[in-house]
Amino acid sequence: MSAGETVRVSYLELRQAPATPVRHDGPERVGRERLAREDYLALYQRVGGPLRWDQRLRLPPAELAALLASGRLSIYVLRRGVEALGFCEFDRGEFPDVELKNFGLVPEAQGRGLGPWLLACALEAEWREGPRRIWLHTDTWDHPAAVPVYRRAGFTLVAQRDESPDPL
Repeated sequence: MSAGETVRVSYLELRQAPATPVRHDGPERVGRERLAREDYLALYQRVGGPLRWDQRLRLPPAELAALLASGRLSIYVLRRGVEALGFCEFDRGEFPDVELKNFGLVPEAQGRGLGPWLLACALEAEWREGPRRIWLHTDTWDHPAAVPVYRRAGFTLVAQRDESPDPL
């Protein structure tokens, strides 16, 4: 981006129980996991590389390892066998407000309805923990289907702003 350019940032929140996920009959499964730093970064880069994700890459290795071990994050991983196809990460550091921090699929898993199913499974499990709200922000650099997927999952748009992008 050149100087003065902005991205449109959308803020969404969920304040009521999400819909129960529709049963998925494929070989894929979703489960809450604690990932080692190396496994987390490999999945983060496979999912977020095309979208220019870099926040977790900028964390010092020891800080990221401590965050992953802290229990502050809830990470739900979509797998086919042992292969990770995507993840949904919640930050519970400000509980009862929970931030949906990262969510996405590896490019080869996109377009088959797995993303909305992963999101629905993760939201249902996270909601059982009793949050007041789950919120997120996304921007124009994210996948074009992001806002529609979040809205179909029950999120409502609460604000939109044009902001300067964080440096990459």
